[in-house]
Amino acid sequence: MVKRIQQVNKQHLYINVHTHHTQPVEGIVSIGNLYKNFDAIEADSFYSVGLHSWFITAASWQQQFETVKEKCRLQNVVAVGEAGLDKVCTTDFTLQQTVFAAHIQLANELQKPLIVHCVRAHAEAMRLLKQQNVKVPVLFHGFTKSKELALQLIAQGYYVSFGHGLMKENLRRVLAALPPEMILLETDNSTASIEEIYRLAAAAFQIDEDSLSLQLFKNATKVFGAVIQ
Repeated sequence: MVKRIQQVNKQHLYINVHTHHTQPVEGIVSIGNLYKNFDAIEADSFYSVGLHSWFITAASWQQQFETVKEKCRLQNVVAVGEAGLDKVCTTDFTLQQTVFAAHIQLANELQKPLIVHCVRAHAEAMRLLKQQNVKVPVLFHGFTKSKELALQLIAQGYYVSFGHGLMKENLRRVLAALPPEMILLETDNSTASIEEIYRLAAAAFQIDEDSLSLQLFKNATKVFGAVIQ
């Protein structure tokens, strides 16, 4: 995979930093997320691995996390997560915080970036990241909230990733108000293509797609640099 990335013209390279569709596509660097079926990891693809807030239980998470720790040590598992906090799901919130803290500690230990799932709990997530002294790049994925919240995250040095929410004009206005060097793009579990997300983002920033691709390649290199350079 690293060899294939080096051969692609970086100005035309699409980087999908978070997707649940893991089939490789020529010209696209995708980081496939796994929160279960961890043995599905293949040697020629990139992954992030973690326990999703929706699916953790007090009885099983510690055993499952041992598998997460094992898989996150693989070279082509380039990030820890997605993991985080979600006030909409039914999982006990105190348990969510315990599991999220464990992911932060693992990311620090392995020196791999952390991909954060967060729903209506950004203040708590930021507080826990600070308490756990996070030392790696942090990416809040699937951002759909306000400019003010995005700027708060960026002020802490965290990256913000946008996906199919950019189909809505109000979120494109949020994106346009942010520094491009702190932005990444994704498809998550949507049917939208990463090419379409790039087109929407380029239009929001009022720049051409080549310029956006180059900027996002630089951003991704800062986050996942040891792998995609």
